[in-house]
Amino acid sequence: MNFRKMIPDDWESVKDIYLQGIATGNATFQKDAPSSEEWDKGHLGFGRIVSVNERNEVTGWCALSAVSSRCVYAGVAEVSVYVSTSNTGKQIGTLLLKQLVAESEANGIWTLQAGIFPENTASIRIHEKEGFRIVGYREKIGQMDGVWRDTLILERRSKSI
Repeated sequence: MNFRKMIPDDWESVKDIYLQGIATGNATFQKDAPSSEEWDKGHLGFGRIVSVNERNEVTGWCALSAVSSRCVYAGVAEVSVYVSTSNTGKQIGTLLLKQLVAESEANGIWTLQAGIFPENTASIRIHEKEGFRIVGYREKIGQMDGVWRDTLILERRSKSI
């Protein structure tokens, strides 16, 4: 497995993997993928990483989003990590998150956070493996198909920034 910076030509694969995550019902509150332009505006310019197999096919991706436009939160970002359904269980999510942590610290990010559905135990596990800890629980924070959902808030503080 190789990792590299995401490029515009990766968008269709990134979008497809995001849609696979949406289809699980445990990855995001989103019901559809945004346009590439919307996605681009919603994510930081650094920390966009894809994993690719030996055929150079995108198997997963990760990215960072700002949590606030206020300057005091400039070093705080939210993580997104998605792996194609045909590649789960291969440690790709863990390796992507490890790359994302390094990239975030290289760009001055001191706190990473993630909002994860409690049912998404695999995601919780990989985040905890990379130093995230559960710092909160949001009860009935949003609805999906008329059902209230909870999220866990996980956070990782950099030891070097």
